[in-house]
Amino acid sequence: MSVGILLLTHEAMGTALIATARHILGRVPPALAACAIPPGSDVDAALRDAAARVRELDSGDGVLVLTDVYGATPSNIAQKLPGLGLDIQRVSGLNLPMLLRVLNYAEQPLQELAQTAASGGRSGILVDHA
Repeated sequence: MSVGILLLTHEAMGTALIATARHILGRVPPALAACAIPPGSDVDAALRDAAARVRELDSGDGVLVLTDVYGATPSNIAQKLPGLGLDIQRVSGLNLPMLLRVLNYAEQPLQELAQTAASGGRSGILVDHA
């Protein structure tokens, strides 16, 4: 078994990040999916959709839910998932370095993978001093 990974984002950001990761790495794990939340979405319907995705991805080790912006609708939906009895860990601030790090360490347990995600996201942000 392994941790599932769900990208819960505005629009098609998650799908684009998965396609880019596949291009860079040459492969992605099968328990990886994106769920887009378009503007004006019905929040209850989006929560049901996200919960269904989590159930599909969870093989028994939980699901890491990566959201783009903390406090925005996708992140707020992710925050409600544990209340539905789902074993998830949410990390906000999704970027490509975060996703690549998660995919390279996907065998880690859920709690550890969440920390790896946060670390990968932070270490992928650099200011060019040239």
